[in-house]
Amino acid sequence: MSGTFLLFVGALVGLFGYAYATTTIPGANPSTQAQSNTYYWSDGSVMATQGSTNRQNVDLAQVPKLVQWDFLAAENATFYSDPGIDTQGMLRAVYHMATGGEVQSGSTITQQFVKNTYLSQDQSVTRKLREIMISLKIGGQMSKQQILQGYLNTCYYGRDAYGIEAAARTYYHVHAFQLNVSQGAFIAATVNEPSLLMHADTDPQAKAQAKARWKYVLDRMAKIHEITDAQEQSYLASGFPTPKPYSPSAGMAGQTGYLVQAAEKYVEAHASLTDQQLGRGGYQIYTTFEKKKVNALSASVAAMEHRHLDPKHRSADKDVQVGAASISPSTGAIVALYGGAGWNKGHWTDNADATGVPVGSTFKPVDLAAALDHGAVLSPGQPASPITPASKFDGDDGITIKNQQGQELPDSNDSTGLLHQRNDVSTKWGYITLRKAMEQSVNTPYVQLGEYVGYDNVESEALKAGLLRTSLQYDTPGFYIGTSTPSAIRMADAYATFDDGGIQHEPYSVTKVVADGRQLTGFDKPKGTTAMPASTADTVTDVLRDVVKNGTGTNAQALGRPAAGKTGTTDDYKSAWFIGYTPQLTTAVSMFKEDPKNAGLQSMQGVGGYAKVFGADMPTEVWTGYMTAALQGQPVQQFPPAPQLGQSTDEYGAPSPTPSATAVQSTPPATPTAPAAPTRTTTPCRGHGKHCVSASPTDTAGTTAGTTAGTGGGLLGGTTGGNTSPSPTTGSPTPAVTRGGP
Repeated sequence: MSGTFLLFVGALVGLFGYAYATTTIPGANPSTQAQSNTYYWSDGSVMATQGSTNRQNVDLAQVPKLVQWDFLAAENATFYSDPGIDTQGMLRAVYHMATGGEVQSGSTITQQFVKNTYLSQDQSVTRKLREIMISLKIGGQMSKQQILQGYLNTCYYGRDAYGIEAAARTYYHVHAFQLNVSQGAFIAATVNEPSLLMHADTDPQAKAQAKARWKYVLDRMAKIHEITDAQEQSYLASGFPTPKPYSPSAGMAGQTGYLVQAAEKYVEAHASLTDQQLGRGGYQIYTTFEKKKVNALSASVAAMEHRHLDPKHRSADKDVQVGAASISPSTGAIVALYGGAGWNKGHWTDNADATGVPVGSTFKPVDLAAALDHGAVLSPGQPASPITPASKFDGDDGITIKNQQGQELPDSNDSTGLLHQRNDVSTKWGYITLRKAMEQSVNTPYVQLGEYVGYDNVESEALKAGLLRTSLQYDTPGFYIGTSTPSAIRMADAYATFDDGGIQHEPYSVTKVVADGRQLTGFDKPKGTTAMPASTADTVTDVLRDVVKNGTGTNAQALGRPAAGKTGTTDDYKSAWFIGYTPQLTTAVSMFKEDPKNAGLQSMQGVGGYAKVFGADMPTEVWTGYMTAALQGQPVQQFPPAPQLGQSTDEYGAPSPTPSATAVQSTPPATPTAPAAPTRTTTPCRGHGKHCVSASPTDTAGTTAGTTAGTGGGLLGGTTGGNTSPSPTTGSPTPAVTRGGP
């Protein structure tokens, strides 16, 4: 009898040895490696989780030691000394299987890790035996720390949270490294019954069970001497750490999709990651976006649309779109974006980060800055003369434009063979200061100024201010009044350069990226560079303040604090802009119309019930509403005083007694030759357009030069003025626009 028993035992040992020798550790299940990317608002709260699995793996070092022991005390106190299996538990499991009872789960941390990582969740004899063999074998290939780390990262904790990092966020809105012992005890308890305990904040039954299990874990911690009895009583006296309310991820609806898209693009560029690498998940991405400001910007757009747009009853209001970006001028941090109606509504292109919408007269401050820095060649063969806002140029409609050689520019579509630059109205402005021309957005002085300063100098000024070369129009007269198509982000950044005294900060949207517990390099705050002298930037700001005080931007006075800005409108009212700033915040708003099924900007005539749509109207309304909310509670700050610039020079022909020695004041004297601006008499004509009889001149950039073919009414007669940049397209996952921005 004893021989038979020994033979049986020997056979079992042999069988066990064979099973052990032939067992190999399989590859990890792909599902256990799948992670999501988590995006955070600037305050550290979760903005969005992207990916099918809410998991972000962390190193064991990022889990506090006592929180690790919460799990060990609850599940496997002998973890660091056992061989990876519980012998008694294994025999108990074999007995139950042999007698036809329920197949029991593994009782050690190692066995649970093996089941989670390498095997299915099936309750079968075969799976159980493999679990035991792999658990025994894996100890020779992995350290206890690696096994515990893998266990913590693969467990399901309820609330769609896989891994301890996701659990810490969903239950207590903190990172794993911020968990305390009491919170860790509850999270360790959820592993047993996640579907019930996840509701411990609202369900009395779940809370009672969670509280009992929480007490059990703390009691076990004291029994194995990881905490003292006094500490246990202190935790119990502090009360059960009720988890935060459950807030499922909102996904990519509203503005979230555009914010995530902008952050992804920035991460890929600065961490040298591909779409595929980022798509594998596991990245924690901390952004500059401020939730309050993003919501305020979206609300301001919605309020404007509710007030003015009625696409169901007015066909002109269909397909109207808005893009906007808001930047901290002292850092370049993008604090808010408005990209469109939302991914959930089929609008895929981020209007804030898209090129294709001409900026119109909002480009004129760049011309002025270039003139202040480089001067202008007013006489052929002579050095550049100093230019200031007090310099006078011919503001009449239809004047010919000369180059630096004194030659009048040709136009084959004009009956005279020469280019006659148009304003929006035929007002006889005569020679007016560049300040006045900026206030009233008169085109002719700035086209002529640009030619005298030179394309290269103006282009260089634009690039230094923060615009991208790919978005700038080539050398045509229209370049100086806005045929270029930078994104709202880049235009906000360029104006932020004026706002910050000539210091340009690259716009950025991400402050930190963490992957596998390690912070990636490449996300330091961009350093500012000097784009122009402070005197240049502050002078431009002073002129743009007058645009708000006295010119086309007076609607922005509703903000109720010092502001500088510029309106912009293009030919046929195909785009309208307002870009403005206070000392704390710079924001650009664009508005345009495009059928998502047919690429190409359309005229906005009739939109909102206006005969013409100008930057002074709906875009300024969005800007003012947003800035009011965004700056609420912040102190009113003043701009620096306008610098004294010394002498300036007028264009040849200006009726000034001393055209080459005019001292510049912060507010120049009135120009005697400029007639009074026409009085506005009808509500729809609140902007400045060539078809608005009672409007003040002029806010149109003339981007499509040949609006009236063969009449010489455009920049280049009947041509398009070289406006070849693609237009933003919405409603398609594969838009025809090129995205600009950071």
